[in-house]
Amino acid sequence: MTNKLILHKEINVKGRVHGVGYRANAKHVADLLGVQGTVKNLLDGSVWIVAEGSEEAMNTFLEWCRKGPSHSEVKEVVIIAGEVEDLQEFLIVY
Repeated sequence: MTNKLILHKEINVKGRVHGVGYRANAKHVADLLGVQGTVKNLLDGSVWIVAEGSEEAMNTFLEWCRKGPSHSEVKEVVIIAGEVEDLQEFLIVY
């Protein structure tokens, strides 16, 4: 039996990421990959994501975060590793 390493990342996405469906698309991609966490818009115009998943899923999710949905314009992505919190779903926080 294999034991997959779970990674925890806190991700701040900067650029044109409000009003372009970034949160909804992030949830969709996370759900497809089996990534758990939350996504929310911040007052400074960026998007904050807390995400947990396998290394493979997390790498794919982070790759998507750097591009975003078609109408977004991602300028910068800051990623901080953290302690695994055993998150159970991926939610959009309003």
